[in-house]
Amino acid sequence: MSYSTPDFFLTGFPGLEAHHHWLSIPFIVMYCIAVVANSTLIYIIKNEQNLHMPMYILLSVLAVTDIGLCTSTIPKMLEILLYNVRAISFQACFLQMFFISYFCALESSILVVMSYDRYVAICNPLRYTSILTTACIAKILLVYILRCVILIGVIPIMASKLLYCSSTIVAQSYCDHMNVAKLACADITINNYYGLSVDFLIAGMDLICIAFSYIMIIRAVLKLSTTQARIKVFSTCGSHIFIILYSYISGICNYLAYRFNKNIPNYLTVVSSVLYLIIPPVLNPIIYGVRTKEIREGFIKHLLGKANNRKIICNS
Repeated sequence: MSYSTPDFFLTGFPGLEAHHHWLSIPFIVMYCIAVVANSTLIYIIKNEQNLHMPMYILLSVLAVTDIGLCTSTIPKMLEILLYNVRAISFQACFLQMFFISYFCALESSILVVMSYDRYVAICNPLRYTSILTTACIAKILLVYILRCVILIGVIPIMASKLLYCSSTIVAQSYCDHMNVAKLACADITINNYYGLSVDFLIAGMDLICIAFSYIMIIRAVLKLSTTQARIKVFSTCGSHIFIILYSYISGICNYLAYRFNKNIPNYLTVVSSVLYLIIPPVLNPIIYGVRTKEIREGFIKHLLGKANNRKIICNS
């Protein structure tokens, strides 16, 4: 007997249905900011020769990842908020599940490589260019990309093999692993344990590596002779530290709220999980762009400079 795969139905923001049209406005704005800001960052790094260094290459990879993350999440969510189109096909649901989980995992991996970049730059400045060559960065990124593809790829495959024979209403605005898997009329213990294992192997191990890098950085900074030198080093790492703290603290809070606190209203859990996915792509290019002198100079040169030149030509 053949088994036909069902469509899933996303609820959007349960309890806030009357405000869906208004909710769409901030998400449209955030999506536009994320795409434009990250695309601008990529353009500046690509066209400014002075920015062809490991730190900025990693920033451009992070920008591509951020565009992928918000594009995997927001368009379908806006379709729900604006047009009340809640249905998503079986295949599209698990494809979305893969891409959202993959880009989240890849973003965590890039933050690890960026922390290693800062460690080498501060603790071994004289050997920075010889240690972190373009080839070295490419190899490290390839390892992390393969890790994410392999570990994350198993999640939607396992979930898609489950039998869905009752409700297909997902209490979320996108297809996430456990919200979909718990709809199956089958035992999902293995899915749950595998999801927890992947969370530890990726987010847990990445956080340990980042913490180790910054412990070594702090040790090196404390050995500097002047307070001014220490402030300069911490200022250099400030953007990265802020992004790490936001990403992991919000991720941990969202994870704990989802798994252990049943008293939180469902719409708050949904909103927090969506913001966890969308805020980093919005903040990353703005924070790095504002705090990084070389990127500000590249923005003035390649965008504002060209705009002024066109204005002069038009007026002449």
